[in-house]
Amino acid sequence: MLRWDVGTIEQAFAEAALEPARWNAAMEVAYRIIGGSGAAIFPIEGRLPLVPHSESMAEGFEIYLRDGWIHRDERYRGAEAMIRKGVITEFDFISPDEMKRHPYYQEFLAPLGFKWFAGVLLAAGPDRWSLSFQRTEAEGPFSQEEQDQLAQLSKRLSAAPALARALGFSAGSAALEAFEFSGTAVALLNRAGEVIRLNRQAEALLGSGICVEKKRLVAETRDATEALDRALHALLWHSLSARFMAPVLLPRPGRRPLIAHAVGLASIAINPFAECRALVVLNDPESTKPPPEHQLSIIFGLSKSEAKLCAKLARGETLETAAEALGIAKSTARNQLKAVFDKTDVHRQAELVRLIATLAGP
Repeated sequence: MLRWDVGTIEQAFAEAALEPARWNAAMEVAYRIIGGSGAAIFPIEGRLPLVPHSESMAEGFEIYLRDGWIHRDERYRGAEAMIRKGVITEFDFISPDEMKRHPYYQEFLAPLGFKWFAGVLLAAGPDRWSLSFQRTEAEGPFSQEEQDQLAQLSKRLSAAPALARALGFSAGSAALEAFEFSGTAVALLNRAGEVIRLNRQAEALLGSGICVEKKRLVAETRDATEALDRALHALLWHSLSARFMAPVLLPRPGRRPLIAHAVGLASIAINPFAECRALVVLNDPESTKPPPEHQLSIIFGLSKSEAKLCAKLARGETLETAAEALGIAKSTARNQLKAVFDKTDVHRQAELVRLIATLAGP
């Protein structure tokens, strides 16, 4: 009988559910206890570019995304079997002879040193994920005894993803309420760019430059819709640091266009199980006001003191007068401004002011 220290894996998963930045570390714990050369968590339905993975798989993930293997991942063929059985290996969907000829195994996995895998079902509400363990050819495939134990692991580990998903939903709802309180129209989106929820202000704008069709935001013109889709794709697929995309104008007959901003939520995006992945802020230039401090905190992940300084700078105050008004030393203000630059991905105060100004429209 195998004697894996499953309790340590459960503890690592529970800690990661509460502190999402620990998910990669949890993958390290999991694969070292189970045995193999790496571990990662993949969504079973749909593709997701940013998923928890052990450091040993970092190079492979870069190639996986860069060369488009994410869209040619042969292991998704085993999804139905995993849902049914709780665990799968290659032998549930491909033969050894096919593996010798298949590009996914020979052109992608083989140069990285990987060959065998086992996928363990994790259920997080209606979402299903695969905890995937990787092994080299020398380490060999997972035995039947190991598969039986992994099926039990599926039941024990699913609580952490479910908790992480619930916490992500709560954070998304809190963000929506914060924007609603300030009178800003916002749509919450999932990892597929589909609308999860609209606040009251966003609902009031429907039919005036924007609508929801088949769960997607659609503009009055095809060009505007495609521009918004491109912004969302770039935000959701290309970089964790891409938190704020260039605005998209949404034409309205006889009126000034709405201004749509695709925004990544810094505090939520690192949670791989959070349903909410991003939001679209809809600004009406016929009725605008500067974004309040709590909006800046939500969008850019600023601390309360950083958001206060940022808001004052956005109103045209100098760093010196802002520091004096906030009752802090100029050196403290400089340090806070540096942190703001890092989080907003700008390099000068003038760029920061322009960035924040776009949130309020022209």
